[in-house]
Amino acid sequence: MISESAEEALEKIWVFQEDHPDNPLSPKIKSFNPEVIKELEDLKFIQQEEGEFKLTSEGMEEAKNVIRRHRLAEKLLHDILGLSGEDMETAACNFEHIMEGGVEESICNLLSHPDKCPHGKPIPPCECRTQGGHRHGHGHHQCDCTAGVKTIIDKTVLPLNKMDKGETGEIVYIKSSKRDNLQKILAMGVLPGRKIEIIQTYPSYVFQMEHTQMAVDKDIAESIYVGSGSN
Repeated sequence: MISESAEEALEKIWVFQEDHPDNPLSPKIKSFNPEVIKELEDLKFIQQEEGEFKLTSEGMEEAKNVIRRHRLAEKLLHDILGLSGEDMETAACNFEHIMEGGVEESICNLLSHPDKCPHGKPIPPCECRTQGGHRHGHGHHQCDCTAGVKTIIDKTVLPLNKMDKGETGEIVYIKSSKRDNLQKILAMGVLPGRKIEIIQTYPSYVFQMEHTQMAVDKDIAESIYVGSGSN
């Protein structure tokens, strides 16, 4: 399990390579905390040759994944919550660490597979985009995986307020014309791809997401669409 500090170091390495493609990486890596350097070495993400550090192929892949999550987080926070500048950057640094697996793919799908972050820097493509994904929209690729939605054919999709106590499912998408509602939902970490269980439906809607219980009113519950059924 990689630490957040090591992930941030890999992110800095990736950005350094983008901005200075002809410069050696070793001085940049040597500027990191010794504990972070040791962790990256133990994980086989960097190696030392003749006193100089280099990024391994495994390290390059992990750095790509880290930067992808960070830039997707920036795009989500910018486009949905309207954040920018330092507020967006700080929130993205925290947000990226919960964007794993199906959550990351679902957010990518929610954003229509963006190519660039709000700063105009490229977002590394997901595997399904690099393995023959179809063109979609204005130059974007559309994944065949539907990013965690599992296709509507084998899932019943309902707004959270239509579900019964004890039902479980996976958040498929968020839909609301009210920016305030979207801000509240995303601030709670309620994201496509996350699993939930309905605990209570009256007087408020209470659901469990991992180890946390959350309560929302009907207006918010109507905006959260959950898929349940066979996989």
